[in-house]
Amino acid sequence: MAQAEFAQIIEFLRSRQGRELSHTELESTLTERCRELMRVLFQAQVDSRGPGPAAQRVRAADGVERTEQRLHERGLSTVFGEVRIKRLGYGAAGVDSLHPLDAQLNLPAGEYSLGVRRLAAEQAAQVSFEATVEAVARHTGKTMGKRQVEDLVQRAAVDFDGFYAQREPEAQQASGSILALSADGKGVVMLPRDLREPTRRAAQGKANKLAKRLSKGEKRNRKRMATVAAVYTVAPYVRTPEQVVRSLAPWREPAAPRPPVEHKRVWASVQKDPEAVLEEAFREALRRDPKGQKNWVGLVDGNQTQLDLLKKLSRKHQVKLTVVLDLMHVSEYLWSASVAFHDEASPQREQWVGERLHNVLLGKAAQVAAGMRRSATLRALSGAQRKPVDVAAGYLLNYTQYIRYHEYLAAGLPIGTGVIEGACRHLVCDRMDRAARWSLTGTQAVLRLRALQSSGDLTAYWDYHVAQQYQRNHVARYADGNVVPVKGRTPPALRRVK
Repeated sequence: MAQAEFAQIIEFLRSRQGRELSHTELESTLTERCRELMRVLFQAQVDSRGPGPAAQRVRAADGVERTEQRLHERGLSTVFGEVRIKRLGYGAAGVDSLHPLDAQLNLPAGEYSLGVRRLAAEQAAQVSFEATVEAVARHTGKTMGKRQVEDLVQRAAVDFDGFYAQREPEAQQASGSILALSADGKGVVMLPRDLREPTRRAAQGKANKLAKRLSKGEKRNRKRMATVAAVYTVAPYVRTPEQVVRSLAPWREPAAPRPPVEHKRVWASVQKDPEAVLEEAFREALRRDPKGQKNWVGLVDGNQTQLDLLKKLSRKHQVKLTVVLDLMHVSEYLWSASVAFHDEASPQREQWVGERLHNVLLGKAAQVAAGMRRSATLRALSGAQRKPVDVAAGYLLNYTQYIRYHEYLAAGLPIGTGVIEGACRHLVCDRMDRAARWSLTGTQAVLRLRALQSSGDLTAYWDYHVAQQYQRNHVARYADGNVVPVKGRTPPALRRVK
């Protein structure tokens, strides 16, 4: 069949009709016809295997031996199109049949091949489910519904936690000596049923202005927080306070190239609470540095819950963790305070912020706080005028132990949360903001797939997922996990995973 199909393609290309096609029409025609050729090749190869008679007695996990034989047929939607597979089923009264050829081919439980599922997963991680439906139709010629795509995506992500739990850390002898952990939160607008209970109750008490979408301010009680985490290594980057200040606005002087971030893993969860996500971050870090040879750094933005959790988990895992408060958050507080002393657009305001930020970087945060308050008092500012000054001063004093930047810079430690903020934008905002409302399971699946892509782990994960599918769909159904091979064939070379 395949040879005949190929001959027809060659004949068409040589024909007058084929020679008159533009390059665009030729691309489209060959794509369509070669997909059919691949489908026919797939079908012919499967047919050539025969019905898959068992090489030995068939006993299932329920202990019942399957002695009755019957030829069954099933469909499989592949990336080339639909094929039909005929195989021998071994059954008994009142129990499901087993098909040795299914195990040989590692067929999934549903209609769609693992190749189609990967295509749907990769597309849905990047674009909307509606666009994924269109992309799958273009690649495979098969049109499926949006809910079918969502289901495939959720099934594709089920082995995320298991994959990282069993993965051996990469050789990182040549990687940076600093091991950084960071976490942040980002809200996702959810379906009412999937909001956390306090948020759902708050949302029920408010009426929407519009019938089909949420207006400005109405998303406040419509979101569920996704906790985002990042773990990576980096080499020391020694700088002086002067170099840091001059690299920021308004000066923006060129700085020496900073070492690249290495072995970065990012992920997010709307299902787990922040403590569970940070616990996973510590486990990931311990897999990379079990002997504590690296310099551990926790980068935060001043969220007290994060700070408390980092302290708690570092004590639990007995690791020495240097907690660093993001410099840009400190800078924002100083900019807010500056309007109490200078006009918003004045050059003196920039100078004022630069001088105080420089002193903070020199380890003089307490003096900066006292100086700001003293200036506000001497100028007899009103309560409203001096409020941002008092807020900034309180921030500096409350977090003094986390803003010892002169020590961090001398040791080459990172002092910014750019990696985790970038992860929040990429993992959550760039995809979650494209839909009006999300389901809990759909959000979690897409976040996991985006995390795998961002961390460069998707290919390794998919190999693990295929092996797990074999375990669930075939190994688990046979007595003692011993899959009965097809006569004259060896079992598929899939790594068995406990």
